[in-house]
Amino acid sequence: MIAALIRWSVGNRALVLIATAFLVVAGLFSVAHTPLDALPDLSDTQVIIRTPYPGKAPQVVEDLVTYPLTTTMLSVPGAKTVRGYSFFGDSFVYVLFDDKTDPYWARSRVVEYLNQVQSRLPAGASASLGPDATGVGWVYEYALIDRSAKNDIGQLRALNDWFLRYELKTVPDVSEVASIGGMVKQFQVVLDPDRMRALGVTQAMVTEALQKANQASGGSVVEMAETEYMVRSRGFLKSLDDFRTIPVTVSGATPVLLKDVAFVQVGPEMRRGIAELDGEGEVTGGVVVMRSGKNARSTIEAVKAKLEALKASLPRGVEVVPTYDRSLLIDRAVDNLRDKLIEEFIVVAVVCAVFLFHLRSAFVAVVTLPVGVLIAFIVMHWQGVSANILSLGGIAIALGAMVDAAIVLIENAHKHLEAFEAEHGRRPSNGEHWTLVASSAAEVGPALFFSLLVITLSFVPVFTLEAQEGRLFSPLAFTKTYAMAAAAGLSVTLVPVLMGYLIRGRIPHEASNPINRFLMAVYRPLLEAVLRFPKSTLAVAVVLLALTAIPVSRLGGEFLPPLDEGDLLYMPSALPGLSVSKAAELLQQTDRLIKTVPEVQSVFGKAGRADSATDPAPLEMFETTIQFKPRDQWRPGMTPDKLVEELDRTVKVPGLSNIWVPPIRNRIDMLATGIKSPVGVKVSGPDLATIDRLAGQIEAAVKNVPGVSSALAERLTGGRYIDVDVDRLAAARYGLSVADVQAIVSTAIGGDNVGEVIQGRERFPINVRYPREIRDSLERLRQLPFVTPVGATVLM
Repeated sequence: MIAALIRWSVGNRALVLIATAFLVVAGLFSVAHTPLDALPDLSDTQVIIRTPYPGKAPQVVEDLVTYPLTTTMLSVPGAKTVRGYSFFGDSFVYVLFDDKTDPYWARSRVVEYLNQVQSRLPAGASASLGPDATGVGWVYEYALIDRSAKNDIGQLRALNDWFLRYELKTVPDVSEVASIGGMVKQFQVVLDPDRMRALGVTQAMVTEALQKANQASGGSVVEMAETEYMVRSRGFLKSLDDFRTIPVTVSGATPVLLKDVAFVQVGPEMRRGIAELDGEGEVTGGVVVMRSGKNARSTIEAVKAKLEALKASLPRGVEVVPTYDRSLLIDRAVDNLRDKLIEEFIVVAVVCAVFLFHLRSAFVAVVTLPVGVLIAFIVMHWQGVSANILSLGGIAIALGAMVDAAIVLIENAHKHLEAFEAEHGRRPSNGEHWTLVASSAAEVGPALFFSLLVITLSFVPVFTLEAQEGRLFSPLAFTKTYAMAAAAGLSVTLVPVLMGYLIRGRIPHEASNPINRFLMAVYRPLLEAVLRFPKSTLAVAVVLLALTAIPVSRLGGEFLPPLDEGDLLYMPSALPGLSVSKAAELLQQTDRLIKTVPEVQSVFGKAGRADSATDPAPLEMFETTIQFKPRDQWRPGMTPDKLVEELDRTVKVPGLSNIWVPPIRNRIDMLATGIKSPVGVKVSGPDLATIDRLAGQIEAAVKNVPGVSSALAERLTGGRYIDVDVDRLAAARYGLSVADVQAIVSTAIGGDNVGEVIQGRERFPINVRYPREIRDSLERLRQLPFVTPVGATVLM
């Protein structure tokens, strides 16, 4: 059958060339439109559920929100792992699904089960799905700075939240734009408990008055003078004066206004995330999160183009400073592989020309390489496989074997042409030439075709890998298989046709090539020797095979080979209970130390979490993105490993345990294991105190292991709490329930957002709280006064 295909191709050579031209055009189109990324997407199909529960302690969040959600999500079809994280004021639940699960099918199933559990969640806790992305989708980060110093970080945060964020979300394949750091503007109603007590005003009355004073309504339409007028009543709060004149109650015939019982001001909302740039102070930043499986390179370019277009719309002096750009890594990785592939093309071409000793024959062999690679790209584009280090590496592996069949076919054609000239004493005519080419190709073509198929199928076992292993190595196996299959097809179709056109003129004899004569002179004695002593030859081979066990046993093992991403993450962890002000101080201190290293170009530090479900980081977790200068600006002899060692020596802060990891590698590890370091130990059990004790012992033990630079056990029971235990009998004497007392704790101490101010397209929360000076110590909290619904004054 293969021989018949070869003869048909030679007989219909015009059709073969036309089909090849179409394949080349389709291949070029596929190359231009194949997604580009540094690494294949190794993340599991996952759905994130984020549930804000403002002001609540982690244990309360765990008991009332995280536990009900995780237990419900265990029964979602296809879910293999459910992880729950409880933080101050936030719950994160990650539902990981089996391989090959469609992400949008998974999201729809999670929504179904979320509807079942929503009614069991407490009031004030509203669960919602995170973006259709993972932490690996953090492809671009930026900081907003104001060189003119006319805008503070609160104004820059509002600019990012209400302008930049929405504009960037319009970019195709952008799933989310999350804000980092800065200050969220808040209208704060600071209650005066003494004035409230004197005027008999309760917190509930203030809250109700605020809600009633911040509304809008409509009155249908009124027809006047043959014209229809729509009736509207706008009662939104706009300024501080509007707040101050809100009527709360009436004392006799005199209205009690809000300014009589409270002080109204604009201030920052409580935050769980901080951003800092180059050790120079806090900034506002943003993270562009790409949808899973999309083209990272084109997405980043579209984001850059959008930011460039938005520059004219920014206030004077405000700049968008890139702090992380994955496209730089993608370009370096793809350009490096492209250069290596070109070098390999050149080497193969030179070798063919040297050994065949006929330039046009060498061209026949070499031309199969780009055509085969383009055919592989056609299948890659159709299948959705991105061009990354692994997939292009598969093509690089296949290049050497792709020309084997063509070389053998060309050499056999040379033999047949030599034999014809020797027998007839002349060169063959055009018809005889095509007949000789077809017969020589049909003679060895079938065997060569099936030999290439064997090589093609050699990577089939890789397709049986699952989970991250399959996602990592399957692109390499796919592209290598496609390239070899294309080479096999070309060897019995295009190559015989090109041989008929190009192998003409004077064909050099094999013995006329001096390199061939030399190699045959060396090889023949060796061949005769091994055939003369077959048992000795086999014994030597067995010994050499056994000796390989020595280096194999001493080789290290790692799932993902080290990748120089060009950027670096500094991810220290502090002990729990770190305050916002101290976290900001430590962040600036570490950033300033990192910036002292000459090779560092920029340092963008983050403490806590971004406003995204893909970032469940506590306040004590730092994540500093370090961008380095180009390599030609580094000090002589400096390498990435030496640079990490110098950074580790430079950044020594008591209480912080240093971890230096590449950004993408870190996010892959976090998604796979939930641990931010390359090596981690998980301890499971029913008792937190026992887990905490064992984790501390493991930390002390592994610090002495060779190669360990730092070790830190996460503290599970180290949070600091002020407990408010309700005396039920005492509360009952004042007509108060547990809920009434807890409402005072939530609002007066913690602060409660009771509405929002609408200013154009911007929305800012309205917060009600007691002044700081009467709630900043245990004694003052005990003496905290409040008015009951019946007008009595009670101390906490």
